[in-house]
Amino acid sequence: MAIHKIEHVGIMVSDIKKSISFYQEVLGMKLLYEMPNQDLKLAFLGFQGSDETELELIEGYNNQLPQEGKVHHLAFKVDHIESEMERLKKLDIKWIDKDITILPNGSKYIFFYGPDGEWIELFESTR
Repeated sequence: MAIHKIEHVGIMVSDIKKSISFYQEVLGMKLLYEMPNQDLKLAFLGFQGSDETELELIEGYNNQLPQEGKVHHLAFKVDHIESEMERLKKLDIKWIDKDITILPNGSKYIFFYGPDGEWIELFESTR
């Protein structure tokens, strides 16, 4: 199995600029990059000099957030997304996406459901 790291955790937010400021000022995270994705605003934050799990902030996916906020998905870094998809197709996996999405920077991802309906992402990074 080639899955070896939690790549990032996606959190839905109502105001991405406010959330970026919060995670920078309160938790000391650094804004790594922002990426528009259709109607969404995405921002990725991490800790300077660290190769640890990143935080993805998502604005515009669902503006009806519960009081406690909402974790959108859990992403796992893979070396070769196509190989992992073939392996998972042999298991009882329900796919959210029909096809792999390729981002402007060349990174690739696809979503499937976990056992309780949670969203799980396989992510092949170009970084």
